[in-house]
Amino acid sequence: MKHVAYGEMWTCEQCGRRWNTAQIPADEYWGIMRNMRRLRLSVIGVALGFTIIFGLLGIFVSQGLFLMLPVVLAGWFIWYMPWWRRKVRRQVRNLPKWNLHPE
Repeated sequence: MKHVAYGEMWTCEQCGRRWNTAQIPADEYWGIMRNMRRLRLSVIGVALGFTIIFGLLGIFVSQGLFLMLPVVLAGWFIWYMPWWRRKVRRQVRNLPKWNLHPE
């Protein structure tokens, strides 16, 4: 299996057939790409939010709250990220599949 960018042609070295990824409907492909980007940005946004909140609380309320950051990060990696990964995998499994035909 070879990964080819959307819209590009690929020629199989073994059989010589040419495959065109432009056979995939553009609106479906770019919709999937937007959804995957949104999922990545959401996890980055949540992480950035935690960082800002704990940074501000540590500066303005108590520096002892900086010590809570490792606990929150542990929770992040133990509970949130596995849940997020399962969600992404579930969405990827349910993506449409296209049967491309050689040209």
